[in-house]
Amino acid sequence: MTGVALFVAAWAAAVQLSGTRLVPGPLAVVRALGELLSHGLLLRYLVASLFRVTWGFLLAAVVAIPAGIALGLSRRGEAALNPLMQVLRPISPLAWIPLAILWFGVGDRAAIWLIFIASFFSLLVTVIRAVHDVDPVHRNAALNFGLDRRRLLRDVVLPAILPQLVIGLRLTLGVAWLVVVAAEMIAVNSGVGFLIIDARNAGNRYDLVVAGMVMIGAVGLLLDTLVRRLERLPSVAWGFSA
Repeated sequence: MTGVALFVAAWAAAVQLSGTRLVPGPLAVVRALGELLSHGLLLRYLVASLFRVTWGFLLAAVVAIPAGIALGLSRRGEAALNPLMQVLRPISPLAWIPLAILWFGVGDRAAIWLIFIASFFSLLVTVIRAVHDVDPVHRNAALNFGLDRRRLLRDVVLPAILPQLVIGLRLTLGVAWLVVVAAEMIAVNSGVGFLIIDARNAGNRYDLVVAGMVMIGAVGLLLDTLVRRLERLPSVAWGFSA
């Protein structure tokens, strides 16, 4: 909190000393947030953005985690699909915007698709790498004790990859939050990203623009904090011990 207070103080001083009218000061941004709150837009835009992030991120997790485990356990399957994955993975999610609008129109489904694409490949690679890092001694010991493939997955692989999986989820959620803001500037007419672009176009309301940026940062911090709580679970915490 000390760092935040110092940053706000430096921001206010810089605006005051420079006399600029282009960059709003902290008080102007607080008033803009109050304006959004009084008009019922603050909660509405946050809920819209979180709705899209939640669905896109969860859909990516539901598909990427099982797929990553399957490919991590199958060297042949990974070798077959890896070239396609490496071709699609570097493509920016924003490059999919024209196709997303063409397929789904302007609305939630287009934004959810973009978040899914942004989250899927990042999480898929993380899971594959985590499965590869499972100690072969543990897998061989489980097989020697007669564990079938299902029990090997449940009792050995899943517990072993949980710490890396939580890290992957944390990083991927951050990417998803970045992408939804960019997608909302183009593919939808609500949400925090839409607020920023709309405020700029509606008479250069830069106090609302910076208010939107503050909302993005605050929600990003909250999401990261929530995911980091998973690191305290006993089934995960062992992976972060010294």
